[in-house]
Amino acid sequence: MPAEAPTTAPGPDTGLDTGPDTGRDVRAELRAEAEEVLRRLVGDPAAALREDQWTAIEALVADRRRALVVQRTGWGKSAVYFVATALLRARGSGPTVIVSPLLALMRNQIAAAERAGVRAVTVNSTNADDWGRVYEEVRAGAVDVLLVSPERLNNPGFRDEVLPPLAATTGLLVVDEAHCVSDWGHDFRPDYRRIRTLLADLPDGIPVLATTATANERVTADVAEQLSVTGRRTLEDVLVLRGSLDRESLRLAVVRMPSHAHRLAWLVQHLPELPGSGIVYVLTVSAATDVAAHLRAHGIEAVPYTGQTEAGERLQAEDDLVHDRVKVLVATSALGMGFDKPDLGFVVHLGAPSSPIAYYQQVGRAGRGIDNAEVVLLPGAEDRDIWRYFASIGFPAEEDVRLALGVLADAGEPLSTQALETRVALRRNRLELMLKVLDVDGAVRRVRGGWQATGQEWTYDADRYARVSTTREVEQQAMVDYVTTDGCRLEFLRRALDDADAEPCGRCDNCGGFAVPVEVDEAAVAQAGTDLDRPGVPLAPKKVWPTGMKGLDVALTGRIAPAEQPGVGRAVARTTDLGWGGAVRELFAPGSGDQETPVPLRHAAAAVLDDWARGLGLDGIVAMCSASRPQLVSHLAGGLARYTGLPLVTTFRLLDDAPTRTDVNSAHRLAQVVRRFELPDPDLVAGRNLLLVDDRTRSGWTLTVAARQLRRAGAETVWPFVLADGE
Repeated sequence: MPAEAPTTAPGPDTGLDTGPDTGRDVRAELRAEAEEVLRRLVGDPAAALREDQWTAIEALVADRRRALVVQRTGWGKSAVYFVATALLRARGSGPTVIVSPLLALMRNQIAAAERAGVRAVTVNSTNADDWGRVYEEVRAGAVDVLLVSPERLNNPGFRDEVLPPLAATTGLLVVDEAHCVSDWGHDFRPDYRRIRTLLADLPDGIPVLATTATANERVTADVAEQLSVTGRRTLEDVLVLRGSLDRESLRLAVVRMPSHAHRLAWLVQHLPELPGSGIVYVLTVSAATDVAAHLRAHGIEAVPYTGQTEAGERLQAEDDLVHDRVKVLVATSALGMGFDKPDLGFVVHLGAPSSPIAYYQQVGRAGRGIDNAEVVLLPGAEDRDIWRYFASIGFPAEEDVRLALGVLADAGEPLSTQALETRVALRRNRLELMLKVLDVDGAVRRVRGGWQATGQEWTYDADRYARVSTTREVEQQAMVDYVTTDGCRLEFLRRALDDADAEPCGRCDNCGGFAVPVEVDEAAVAQAGTDLDRPGVPLAPKKVWPTGMKGLDVALTGRIAPAEQPGVGRAVARTTDLGWGGAVRELFAPGSGDQETPVPLRHAAAAVLDDWARGLGLDGIVAMCSASRPQLVSHLAGGLARYTGLPLVTTFRLLDDAPTRTDVNSAHRLAQVVRRFELPDPDLVAGRNLLLVDDRTRSGWTLTVAARQLRRAGAETVWPFVLADGE
């Protein structure tokens, strides 16, 4: 139901008023025309608009208003803007601009537009060769819809040359997945805040539509405020339409298993029983790769899908799932907004997302065009650790922000992200997040050649960042509560999204409508346990030094000479792994202290060596030095020497035991370690094939620098070995 009664705000003369002298109900005729467009769009001659769809279309076309539509996935939000576009174009308006976050979403929207007789084009990172032609077609009026990413809005060429005339001629602006505008939302993206500038530059009378399926009251209010950005508008000028978030096709359940092996066995045993094809969501990239491999090994067609998957491979994976050539995509949150398969039969989560709102968004991929879809959550003991890690890489501390602003101000010329990275210790993802926020806030500006400071005064809003952090913690606890609730699952999610109509669904495991199987075959558990207990992951060698090291007084540049590189090493486990990952996370947990190698990890390390090192021709071991865990490294290296019978040739000498920062970018990490240790006995390693032992690797630069010293001292080969890979 609408959050407010639809009203007619003053606007341009659209010719749609019903006059007593005409006897015509012009708005009724407009609705009839709108429904004819809808029928072409959906390919159904009997299709009719929902009342709230018509209310939104009427506000956009007849009244030229700004509107925010918060409706469940599959409700038909895209129909609103494609129908409105067709009507506005028929009345002489300029093209619609849709700001859309994902390539998958753009592809689906272009296909939908064509069904409605609307010509849609896009500019994104995959079609750079077409940009000039697309811009010319837009200027010539041959395009009805232009889809752009929020990042494109701040591309210097697009922002300065294309956007001004486009804003002046736009007939309708659409902000899709509008919850990304709000940093209170579960998927805040700084680039979305640039839409405020675009809104402010629109001429009066240009309608604006924002849509989302996942916004609670706080996010809804925040987005609506930003829609009324011009100063002459108020919040009351924005039509807000919130509907019921019930999903009648979804049947939700939680299955709590005692171990990782039981969860994998559940997947192997029960995925083939689930309807059609679907998605298994995981929390980390490594889990996506490992789980997909495990499923394939047991005869289930499974493909990993993550933010690190090549674009072409992602496209192929999406197409394979849409056409049921695979049973399942094992995906991180990279597969979310915009993926559209109406008959997706199931969504399973191996590990819980960090908020009920994010969970609702992901399960909304299922059951959009079918009567029944099954949704199962298999929570894991490691979930909170993973949430905590991702929370730790949010907006940087004020001192880091001020340093970056000072560097840009003193530079006197634009600095690329790579150049700035050598002068500011932040990792690349945090640095880019910070720059985007500062850009939106007006403190920096992206220009050709990089970034420059604007000189505008900027305030670090510590209170707001703290409140957002607190909100995240509340959401995490709510997700824990979802797992343990004995109430209706869907009602819980709907209440998390402030759905006033939330009520028991009668379809979930707690309501009695979904008897999800919980048994697992012990043989499958044993096999999964065997797979999980098989330690060892490769450590690929670094091949190129970070750029800009000269600025950090480090004379390393270009490619690393092959004669100075290590071989492909091994870690017992990644800290994000499902199997041995738990053991190494516990070993390196804050406050765990220095200690001897735990017995289980001793056996795992021996197993990795037995499986990996037999053909390497090793004839010696070299131990790294450690300021934080000298006992652990010494015990591990000595134990491996005793186990293999190889001599412990030497141990690197620590030159600086001051604490180092691990939350820094690649260049600063290298600068920290390059002079931190030395090889005390170079003559002892000449001509040897060496196992280089350390407790863990994060960036890889400690092992790279140590291997270089060994190779330059005459070592034939160097093979790194650690317990843990990752934070």
